[in-house]
Amino acid sequence: MEFRHLVSFLAIAEELHFGRAAARLHLTQPSLSQQLQRLERTLGVELVARTSHEVRLTSAGRAFEVEARAIVTQMDKAALSAREAAAGRTGTVRVGYNFPAGQHILPATLARMHAELPDVTVRLEEKRTGPQLQALADGDLDIALVYGRPVTSDFQYRRLLRLPMVAVVGPGHKWAGRPGVPFAELAQHPCILFGREQCPAMYDAILSAAERTGIRLNVAHVVDDPGATGILVSVKPLVGFASASRGVLAGAAAGGVRPVPVPLYNPVPMIDLYVVWRDGEPNRLQAAFLDCIDAVGPFEGPGAEPRAAEVKSA
Repeated sequence: MEFRHLVSFLAIAEELHFGRAAARLHLTQPSLSQQLQRLERTLGVELVARTSHEVRLTSAGRAFEVEARAIVTQMDKAALSAREAAAGRTGTVRVGYNFPAGQHILPATLARMHAELPDVTVRLEEKRTGPQLQALADGDLDIALVYGRPVTSDFQYRRLLRLPMVAVVGPGHKWAGRPGVPFAELAQHPCILFGREQCPAMYDAILSAAERTGIRLNVAHVVDDPGATGILVSVKPLVGFASASRGVLAGAAAGGVRPVPVPLYNPVPMIDLYVVWRDGEPNRLQAAFLDCIDAVGPFEGPGAEPRAAEVKSA
């Protein structure tokens, strides 16, 4: 059974006139009659009864018309879906993000994306920088919102936002009531760090600040989960590290664990947030997402001036 035979049959069923149906399909009447005959032979039933005065559907034809129309409608829908996807108006874009991206970048970007491309699905995955970049390299993400400039030529990127980092301590810690602490004072307190592979840029910013102040950090714990860090500093006299975005929200949380953010200075460790994608021309959905980021920027985080996107290739 050929799809064109279904289309021809439906034209006959609607017009009940071979001449008009043939003209509508830009066919000759003999060609249209041949297509109907092939369809009837395939089905083994008569679909259309024709006399010199009348064209009508048989009972089999009326039953077949319902199903044939559903098939043609579904095919039209499939063709439209394919065209929409090819044009970047439907489909799924997979976006990885970290905490400050979820606070400062995604809300306005997603609102813009939904307004412009309501049929595009944005699948979000919260991960730290290292896992995001690995997922991007593996093809499991289309876009990554991460800390730090990628160092491989496999990626392209844009810088979106600069954020200060803060110390996080428990409410009973001696720093908890202070408006800020010189970075050098970290030498006197055990701290919590994380594996560098989880977030190289943040790790390097912390150690670079320690090197500039001439101190060595006393790393008492290595914890890769920010939530676990918040729990530990709340029950032990430890110092953790977070972006100002996470620190401010953690300090404002109601109930449960409430670590206290403490600004650091002399120096203030800073971290840049980037949008990253695989090298090469982005596909339509990636490009649409990047355009939405550009449209709603520049972005501003706590304690930082807004910074327009800078486009670079690693």
